[in-house]
Amino acid sequence: MTQSSTNYSIELLTEKRIEALFKEHYAVLTAYANKFLSDLDDAREIVQNVFVQLIDHKDTVKIHTSAKAHLYTSVRNACLNAIKQKNTHAKHHENIKYLNSDIGVGVDKILEQTELEYELYQAIDELPEQCQRIFKMNRFDGYTNQEIADQLGISKRTVETQISKALKILRNKIGPMLASLLILWLMEKM
Repeated sequence: MTQSSTNYSIELLTEKRIEALFKEHYAVLTAYANKFLSDLDDAREIVQNVFVQLIDHKDTVKIHTSAKAHLYTSVRNACLNAIKQKNTHAKHHENIKYLNSDIGVGVDKILEQTELEYELYQAIDELPEQCQRIFKMNRFDGYTNQEIADQLGISKRTVETQISKALKILRNKIGPMLASLLILWLMEKM
């Protein structure tokens, strides 16, 4: 018994094919994403981003299964990444709330914290483009070094080097301000 050659074929995507896939699967993929996210707007955005990624990478994406299976897998993975990112943001938010309530932060403390956060984000925005992108994916989006390497098509070692570079730059820019705030805080406690 011979197996059909379609089991081993690779589907190459064109914009016309992607448009047909969009029209055929958008609604059901949105409902599928909504089961993960429980937010219809986020689900729509996820599905749209999956199709945008297909268009942007149509020359390099090779579908070994069916286009439908590829789309479902891509949407599921994007939803899981979005959930992971939301959980990371919620965790950071809870940590900040805990620290603030534990110390009994007054108005001055909130201003100092806001100023420090502003300086930090300003310093991050001044990082070289690739360094900034990798740092944000790691620290804000919660991606592992290997996930970043896979997404950007670079080595894990390059990711590690870029994160180290970012941390060194940020320590040099923000370090003096942190030291000043620590001294002020210690003086208040005396």
